[in-house]
Amino acid sequence: MNPILELARPDILSLQPYQHAAWEPSLERMHANEMPWRASGDTSIAGLNRYPEPQPAELIAHLASLYGVSPEKVLAGRGSDEGIDLLVRAFCRAGQDSVLICPPTFGMYKVSARIQGAGVVEVPLLKERGFALDAQSVLDACRSGVKLLFLCTPNNPTGNLLDRGAIESLCEQLHDRAIVVVDEAYMEFSGAASLIDQLDRHANLVILRTLSKAYALAGARCGALLAHADIVSLLARVITPYSLPTHTIEAVLKFTDAQHRAESQQRIGVIRGERTRLSEQLARLPAVRRVWPSDANFILVDCIDPDRVLRAAASVGLIVRDPRSQPGLGSSLRISVGTTEQNDRLLQGIAQSAGAAA
Repeated sequence: MNPILELARPDILSLQPYQHAAWEPSLERMHANEMPWRASGDTSIAGLNRYPEPQPAELIAHLASLYGVSPEKVLAGRGSDEGIDLLVRAFCRAGQDSVLICPPTFGMYKVSARIQGAGVVEVPLLKERGFALDAQSVLDACRSGVKLLFLCTPNNPTGNLLDRGAIESLCEQLHDRAIVVVDEAYMEFSGAASLIDQLDRHANLVILRTLSKAYALAGARCGALLAHADIVSLLARVITPYSLPTHTIEAVLKFTDAQHRAESQQRIGVIRGERTRLSEQLARLPAVRRVWPSDANFILVDCIDPDRVLRAAASVGLIVRDPRSQPGLGSSLRISVGTTEQNDRLLQGIAQSAGAAA
C-alpha cells in the first residue's frame, strides 16, 4: 500500500463502499430495479433506462490513452470539481485538517474545504514576480495538519504557468506529509509539458485534467483524476455510485476520438493565436493598465476603471469575468479568448467606451 494513504481519514480507509448492482453486460438485467423499456425517443446507445457502468472500463481505458497513463491511475468524475471534492472529503477531517492554496487561484479549492469543515491555509502567489509560486513559503506553511496542497498551472485566473521544478521539489519534500494536487485544466493551451510523467516518481502527486476546455465538452461534465493506483482506489470508495451519466460517457467517447482530437489541436492553435493578438490589442487601449502574460485560454487584464470595461463589454453583447474579490486583483478582469469576431467586438466596445468617457 502507498504509505501516503496514512494521511487519509481513518474512517475512509475502513469504509465499506456502497455495493452497486453487479455489472454483467452478457446477462439480461433483472437485478437493479430499472424500467425494462426505454423511454420513447431515447436514442442513446446504452439506453437511459439502465444505470451506467460505474467507472466504465471503456471510458477509463480511453482517458488513460488520452493522457498517457495506465488505467489503474485514472478516476473519472464530473469535471475537475468532483476530484477536488473527493480529495478533501477523503483526506481532511472536519475541524482538524487543512488544505493549502495559493491565491489568487481557482475558488473551488477553498469552497470544498469549507464545506468539509477543513481549514484553509493561504500562501499568496508573488504578484511582483508575475504571480510566481512562493515555494519556500508554501513548504514552511505545510505544517502538521495540512493534508492537501492545491496548485493550479496554468493558474486560474492569472493565466501563468507555475515553475515545474518548484512543484517537483515540493512533491519530494512533502512526500510523507501532504498530497500535492496539480490542477492542469488549461495545460493544453500552454504548449508546456504536463507533470503526468512524474506520477511514477512521486506517490503523493495527484493531477487533475478536464475535457471542459480543450475538448469543448464543458456541458458534458467529465474530468480525470490521475494518481497512484492506491489513491484512485481510495477515492473510488467515496465517489457517488453511477456518477457519470450515460450521455456523458457516450459524448466523451465520441468527441475525443482521433478526428476530434485533431480538431481540438487545430482550435487550440487558433485560440493561442487570438490570445496573442487580443493581448497586444488590449495593451494599446487607454482603458487598460496592464495585460498579464497568459498560457491559458483567457487573459488577466488590469483596468483603469474595471466597471466601465464591464459595461463596455455588455454594451456589445459580451460578458467577462470579474475576479476583483480575490487578493491582488482589485482592478483586474479575466477575459476568455473568443472567436475573432467576438474579440474584435470586445476591443471595439472598450475603445468606444474610452472615447465616450473622454
